[in-house]
Amino acid sequence: MNFFSSDFKLGILGGGQLGKMLLTETRKFDIQTYVLDPSDEAPSAIGCNKFYQGDLTDFKTVYEFGKKVDVLTFEIEMVNVEALEQLESEGVKVYPSPKTLKQIQNKGFQKDFYKRNNIPTAPYQRYTGISELIATIKAGSLAYPFVWKSAEFGYDGNGVKVVRTIDDVQNLPEVECISEEMIPFKNELAVIVSRSASGQIKTYPVVEMEFHPEANQVEYVICPARISDEVAEKARLIALEVSKKFDHVGLLAVEMFQTDDDEILVNEVAPRPHNSGHYSIEASYTSQFENHIRAILDLPLGNTDSKVAGVMVNLVGAEGFSGQVKYENIEKILDIPGVTPHIYGKKQTRPFRKMGHVTIVDQDMAQARKIAEVVKNTIRVVSN
Repeated sequence: MNFFSSDFKLGILGGGQLGKMLLTETRKFDIQTYVLDPSDEAPSAIGCNKFYQGDLTDFKTVYEFGKKVDVLTFEIEMVNVEALEQLESEGVKVYPSPKTLKQIQNKGFQKDFYKRNNIPTAPYQRYTGISELIATIKAGSLAYPFVWKSAEFGYDGNGVKVVRTIDDVQNLPEVECISEEMIPFKNELAVIVSRSASGQIKTYPVVEMEFHPEANQVEYVICPARISDEVAEKARLIALEVSKKFDHVGLLAVEMFQTDDDEILVNEVAPRPHNSGHYSIEASYTSQFENHIRAILDLPLGNTDSKVAGVMVNLVGAEGFSGQVKYENIEKILDIPGVTPHIYGKKQTRPFRKMGHVTIVDQDMAQARKIAEVVKNTIRVVSN
């Protein structure tokens, strides 16, 4: 099939920043793109050939959108899987497949999947809701502290809470959820795996993630991770095993813990481009976004090696500010060599909302990390 400067149509479910960065690659290759998103102010609206506004969880909306395209992908997991299954049965190529997505969408299903496939992960329990969780605590079958996670609809730190006392669960929503044992760990790591429809597979270098202590959001992504070669190889091999078991096509971001005794435990996965791979736009020979497009169109995968060390800083809305966004001191960071800001195009800011990111590249990792700190302390996302 001729994808380039042709009648071929690629559909993307979700029009947020991930979609916008995917569209940078489709525009480079002159691939026609259709995007569906609930918001008429979606960042991707400016970059696609045709934009449709609609509910990603509604069967009819997703099905009718999918009938307009030849290949369908997504930049967010919370989409109507039944519609994807119907489209796939009618000949539309859907990547990653609905089968893969169904095993990942629900964190309870995802944890069961790891257990069935002997993939190392933290011990857990599943619950139909908070009432059952509280009953388990009162029966003495669940010890503090533990991590509570909503089974569905969690993102950017939402739907996750560390529970240390019974008071911590009182205001949690009555939804299906899981508890995970608190694991002492040295580092939070991630490996992005790119796999094509015909089975070609490549991994990006292991990255290290530093989290904001309050928002539970990634603050910095550091590539390569500051870990031993042995631990890095162990993480990479586990990520490959997870990819093989899920049989995914496209990108799979595998988030992991490095424990105090250097074991690797899988935390969770995302079957799409991921925050932990944003550094690759500037630092890698082939960005994660280009390799997602290559993978789902079954084109040869690009080189996943890094050209230089890279650190990514997330730009999130400052506390105490909501409304029309304003970026303070962006010209100051533009004056620093090796610094590239990416502004996502969201018009409204609120505390801790992801509004952009900045990549810092340097031959010296320590220097890149120092500059990242300067960037973090200089630019501010506020409101008018």
